[in-house]
Amino acid sequence: MDLGLGLLSQAWMKYFMVALTVLKLLMAFCLVGISAKEIYVVYAGDHGELLPEEVVDIHHSMLVSVKGNADEARESLLYSYKHSFNGFAAHLSPEEASAISEMEGVISVFPSKNRKMHTTRSWDFLRMEGRNTQGGGTISTSSKLWEEAKYGQDTIIGLLDSGIWPEAESFNDEGMPPVPSTWKGICDEGNGFNISHCNNKLIGARYYLKGFEDQYGPLNETATGEYRSPRDRDGHGTHTSSTALGREVDAAALGGFAGGKAAGGAPMARLAMYKACWGQPGEGTAVEITCCDVDMLAALDDAIHDGVHVLSISIGIAGVQPVYTDTIAIGTLHAVKRGVFVACSVGNDGPKPGTASNLAPWITTVAANSVDRDFVSPVLLGDGTKIKGLTVTPYKLKNKFYSLVFAAHAVLPTINKADMFAGHCLPGSLDSKKVKGKIVLCLRGNGTRVGKGIEVKRAGGAAIILGNLPINGADISVDAYVLPGTAVVSDDVATILAYINSTTKPRAHIVPAHTVLGTRPAPFMAAFSSRGPNLVNPDILKPDITAPGLNILAAWSGAASPTKLLMDDRRVKYNIISGTSMSCPHIAGIAALLKAIHPNWSPAAIKSALMTTANVTNNEGHPISDISGNPATPFSYGSGQVNPNQASDPGLLYDATIEDYVLFLCGSGANASTILRNSKFKCPENPPKDYQLNYPSVAIANLRNKETVTRTVTNVGGKSEYTVSVDEPPGVSVHINPKKLSFRSTGEKQIFTIQFTLQKPLNNNYVFGSYTWSDGNHLVRSPIAVSSM
Repeated sequence: MDLGLGLLSQAWMKYFMVALTVLKLLMAFCLVGISAKEIYVVYAGDHGELLPEEVVDIHHSMLVSVKGNADEARESLLYSYKHSFNGFAAHLSPEEASAISEMEGVISVFPSKNRKMHTTRSWDFLRMEGRNTQGGGTISTSSKLWEEAKYGQDTIIGLLDSGIWPEAESFNDEGMPPVPSTWKGICDEGNGFNISHCNNKLIGARYYLKGFEDQYGPLNETATGEYRSPRDRDGHGTHTSSTALGREVDAAALGGFAGGKAAGGAPMARLAMYKACWGQPGEGTAVEITCCDVDMLAALDDAIHDGVHVLSISIGIAGVQPVYTDTIAIGTLHAVKRGVFVACSVGNDGPKPGTASNLAPWITTVAANSVDRDFVSPVLLGDGTKIKGLTVTPYKLKNKFYSLVFAAHAVLPTINKADMFAGHCLPGSLDSKKVKGKIVLCLRGNGTRVGKGIEVKRAGGAAIILGNLPINGADISVDAYVLPGTAVVSDDVATILAYINSTTKPRAHIVPAHTVLGTRPAPFMAAFSSRGPNLVNPDILKPDITAPGLNILAAWSGAASPTKLLMDDRRVKYNIISGTSMSCPHIAGIAALLKAIHPNWSPAAIKSALMTTANVTNNEGHPISDISGNPATPFSYGSGQVNPNQASDPGLLYDATIEDYVLFLCGSGANASTILRNSKFKCPENPPKDYQLNYPSVAIANLRNKETVTRTVTNVGGKSEYTVSVDEPPGVSVHINPKKLSFRSTGEKQIFTIQFTLQKPLNNNYVFGSYTWSDGNHLVRSPIAVSSM
């Protein structure tokens, strides 16, 4: 009996072990299946006249057809994009994604990706405001553009960003009229944010994080300091918002620097924030935060439906991305279709060529330049040499000389002094015995700029001199270090190193900083600003325009320090930061003013006005330069630095419609009728070349002997006669026919052709020129970029 029970127990145990093994295999199979599924975006163009609930039903049916049952289809769906365009985001396997891509009406299916952010003297520099002396005092003056546009009153600017700090003075609604009746947006409530935080200035605030949480897990508010709400922990969204449309605020400054009145481009415009960017769990606040594609597309869907007039998007992605797999391009195409002007940053991956992002022709792509303001903090060397330095740190050294050491000479014994990063003051690299009480020269490059100051302070250093590498040249983004410090250009790094190596007891002193206005030359192009050519559509010149983006003062989050480092417990109302993230909202603010003055202008018309009136010279009357002092090109600045006061009266416009953009897309194999939901619109058998789009600039990436480009201009300047002048690119002849255009009335259109003839081989090099129409009152300038194999 006992033996029988033992055998039975052994049999059951064997059965149990087999079953357990099978269960493990099944679980492993399930886990593999789950891991093989990622978030895909399914784009199906316009939804025509379908109601939102009908669009959602279609999305559900499509998912059921590949999932096999309704429950799994429902669980897999993250977003239905149902208001402004047709699409959805869902968990799909590659096989399921492929099956959906073959369905009727589907334009593209692609994996969701992550994007990063492209992180008031500027308005004075753009001649939007100024100070006139009268009777020994000063009075504030404003531009005719501001007055004519009523400071952007009742235009609505939407920003996709990291959220908003609603208590910032820049967003007060004192004296503002009620919210426009056309507004459909809402104010989402959440942690640290309720409906009372919205007002007649901040009229909408939403947040999106399904894609983020799907990738990184539930938002860890404790570890990251994030808010599950539209509130801004990072500071980026508050800064860009106040740059675009902040109210005028007295005595705005960062630690005594850049003091004075601060205001955004359109101070009376309304703000709608769409928070789609979040801090990565466990990464701290010194790193760039993440913006997931599917969250951004949901934000765009709502923003268009809510009724924004202008979108400002200081977010992008590195690398080449075709339009059909670019969520910003997809969403903004439908924004432009509904009359919304879109400004996007070009990116911060310069000065390397071909790094520009946000390349769709319906987007106004913005580069970054300097302004005529410095925060000067010189370095005095022991041999009497004085070197210009820049900083906004509030900390000061005692009025004496300190020992000076190069970081590579002061690393821990475990670090090779010959290592290329030994001089970069990386975390935990410096030897306190060699650094304590000294000024440390750290090289810019690997690691964060402010993080290098943290390392010097940790090791007991007295101050930091941050030295540019040759790639950074003269481009300095000032920082509020956590100790005394200043930054110097690359040429001066060599001078300091030579001095250190020339004596056994090198010494230095850092002079406290002060603000200097009217610096020359200005503007120059920021080194970080991404460059053309356009690697997606080379026959469209990008960037389109440039605006101030270097060392810009604007409002800041009360939850973030000026350095955004966790160990930095300082809090400021305003901060000075740099990036094409800062230049983009300048253009958005100006576009809002133009929209207020010319409500019937299309997004393309506003873009044209901005581009054709831009400046290509600096305050010395010379061509805008790069960081090395060499003339910059349209691949750096597009059409030039924005000139707001001229843009309201451009004379002629290069306009374009949604049909023009879809015709442009036909060259990439687009299903035009699906994008437009218009069965009458068909792509031609031979779509026109990209350079035939009616664009305010001309690019021909591969000129083969001879090409003719056609352009159409619309008169917005009354009865007039224009004559053209041409600055030919070297090695290319340019003939425009006719050479004169006569207009009898506003709204009249004229067509002209531009014939390009190759005079000599260009060997894949680009050459640049321009052509300009003038009637004596208006200059309508268009840049040219040409290359050939």
